[in-house]
Amino acid sequence: MAQTYPQQANAGKPMASLKPRRKRSWGGVTPYLFIFPWIFGFLVFTLGPLLFSLIISFFDWPIVGKVRFIGLGNYVDMFTKDPLFWKSFGVTIKFAALFVPLNIAVALGLAILLNQKIRGSAIFRTAFYLPSVISGVALAMIWSWVYSGDYGILNYFLSIFGVQGPNWLNDKQWSLVAMVVASLWGQGSMMLIFLAGLKGIPKDLYESASIDGAGKLRQFFSVTIPMLSPTIIFNLITSIIAAFQQLTLALLLTGGGPMKSTYFYAMYMYENAFKFFKMGYSAANAWFMFLIVLSLTFLVFKSSEAWVFYEGEMKQKSQKKVKSGGRRRSA
Repeated sequence: MAQTYPQQANAGKPMASLKPRRKRSWGGVTPYLFIFPWIFGFLVFTLGPLLFSLIISFFDWPIVGKVRFIGLGNYVDMFTKDPLFWKSFGVTIKFAALFVPLNIAVALGLAILLNQKIRGSAIFRTAFYLPSVISGVALAMIWSWVYSGDYGILNYFLSIFGVQGPNWLNDKQWSLVAMVVASLWGQGSMMLIFLAGLKGIPKDLYESASIDGAGKLRQFFSVTIPMLSPTIIFNLITSIIAAFQQLTLALLLTGGGPMKSTYFYAMYMYENAFKFFKMGYSAANAWFMFLIVLSLTFLVFKSSEAWVFYEGEMKQKSQKKVKSGGRRRSA
């Protein structure tokens, strides 16, 4: 019998049918399927409400009632007719001026202490981090007991040394300071970020500095701070954002008093939205705060060129200097 070859068997079929069938590849679609839940959540719960708040900021938008387009009316009223706007904004600026540097200093100090090689350091790390996982309501209850003028533990310790403590939350001169101290209590996350940055600093730099005769203080300002500057700028920006978003402690401890001394801008927005039901006006307040925080963040990033140290950039600069020096010598 004559043997039939595949070429002879397919001789009469068209060339299109002879092409191998390609299997559909899902490799390009699979990554998008994994990130689709995040994209959906971002569009529905973040970007969507953000754009909606921008739209309603141009409307007289009560929760119950007729919606009316007023253009820039909310912004004009906010700057020209509302004294509480300037009052709350001024209080927030004072709070930020006290809170931001103290928050960074305390977190950095705790991180330096925890970076020491001592027995039981893990226990101290857990103890310092625990306040940051406590809810805002529980934290406010704790500090209301601490600051109580009658049975507060803070005034009790002051009385041991013969000092009569003030009524912290009801005294206009001390209420904002009390809010700053209470807000510093939950900075465990920032402390861990600083601690991670300290762990990443090469030990060779400290050894070289000590060989050159630099003491501990000199090493701190010449080695630790420059190498930790990228972490500092991150914590600085997050502290600024947290200062302008301060609401829970003031709402539960003082309610904005006494005499509006702790009436933060976030509380001002909250009351316009959920107490006076002026959603459009509150949205305009929120967008003004967004622009302020964005401007401050831009200024921090712009100034970072002068004081933030990036190891990769410094290596490139040093290589350029070496090359330019070699060219000059050859010339």
